[in-house]
Amino acid sequence: MSVTRALIADLRVAMGQADPLPPAGPAPSITPPPRRVFPARRTPSRSAQEASEHTTALLGIGHVGTRYATDVVLQFQAELAVAHEAVATVLEEGWAEANGLLPLQSRVRDHREFLLRPDLGRRLDEASLQLLQRRAAKNIDVQPILADGLSAVACMGSGKTLLDAVTRQCESRGWTVGTPMCARFARVWLQDEIGSAVDAKVAMILLGERPGLGTGDGLSAYLVYEPKMGKTDSDRNMMSNIHERGTPPVEAAERLAMLAGAMLAQETSGVELDLSDLSSQLGDAAGTGYRAPQKRVRLVEVGS
Repeated sequence: MSVTRALIADLRVAMGQADPLPPAGPAPSITPPPRRVFPARRTPSRSAQEASEHTTALLGIGHVGTRYATDVVLQFQAELAVAHEAVATVLEEGWAEANGLLPLQSRVRDHREFLLRPDLGRRLDEASLQLLQRRAAKNIDVQPILADGLSAVACMGSGKTLLDAVTRQCESRGWTVGTPMCARFARVWLQDEIGSAVDAKVAMILLGERPGLGTGDGLSAYLVYEPKMGKTDSDRNMMSNIHERGTPPVEAAERLAMLAGAMLAQETSGVELDLSDLSSQLGDAAGTGYRAPQKRVRLVEVGS
């Protein structure tokens, strides 16, 4: 032992700290805490309760002390997890072929690049362009394109159902419909290059939309007349929230066929397209006024 350690040990003995500890005494009686540390959650106002029936926004959630209630926090975390999973999911290789679809891919090489380089997701890679030229039907009225977009979950979920329903609706109107296809790592404007390559009058891309809280399975549809490189968002018409809690795929397919029909008849799309004659059939989709949003579906329930 060093001299310093020896001196410290001698000092502890001199101060009495080396003596054994006395036996522990009985534990004092502690008053149990109340059943609820914080008061019960305040009942939301009537206006907040009524508003919450017509929006997916979190309204009238109240608080416990200075924080949100546990069920509110858990609900938010569950909904956020649904959105994260949808964005992180990658369209499986071979999924298009397994479902009888022509497999295409943008110039994106992997999922990380897809998220960081939207410009690459708007152009086909060379192999897909050659495949399109060899196997896709040309000079058609409508070219539907299924794509992953920002939710491969939606694409692999109800995407094929929507694609088949749209195809039936268009064919029942006597239009020629292009080869069924699916694009991987795709952005909306990819429809311009595909539609131009097959010489389609209307290109319609059906892709997974950007997930929101608790909604990772929604599809969006974008339609453009005379697709070609250089078209902008003002040249397109779109429908969003295509899922069972929003607009069901079969119902959406009929509306999309009506939109395509209006484009073929008026030879235009986007802001110049007049949908006033279709207001009775399209409902909210034909107007510019209030559109009732979907109702929030709780993912987590916390017992009392």
